[in-house]
Amino acid sequence: MESSEDEYAAFEQKVSRTVYLDNLSPQCALVELDSAKKAKEVISMIGQYPFMMSGMPRPVRARPAVMEMFDDRPAKPNKKLKCCWLDPSDTDFEVAKEIKNLTRKHAAEIAFMHKLQLEEEEKLAKQQEDTLKGHYKKFKMIEGIMTDRTAHRLARKYNLSVADD
Repeated sequence: MESSEDEYAAFEQKVSRTVYLDNLSPQCALVELDSAKKAKEVISMIGQYPFMMSGMPRPVRARPAVMEMFDDRPAKPNKKLKCCWLDPSDTDFEVAKEIKNLTRKHAAEIAFMHKLQLEEEEKLAKQQEDTLKGHYKKFKMIEGIMTDRTAHRLARKYNLSVADD
């Protein structure tokens, strides 16, 4: 059985070779690669080139994973947590109350931003679907005029050449 230090070191290695991909409609993903070097290459590549999904570019972002993204992260060895209840007369009580309120406000803002992001992704998906359908119609039309030899007749009429492939 591995010691807690060994288990934690193995987890740190896993995190270093993992990439967090965001804006994969409608979710995100943690992708574990073979090495930290490959993870850095993927992050760099996604930053430089558009990410294609179903033949359409997506606004995908990539960044290094951090330990807090993993639900199965082991406890850090020799780390002690100290918890205590605050009395309303304690000087830190108001500070803790304010932090609690800010946390709730932050959670509500995140939920709202997530809703807006999903709406934007749906709008983008609809736009990409319409574009894809338009391209498909054009290719079917081109295939049709090539198949029924209309393109060849027009080429002869206007003294142009048409490739068959």
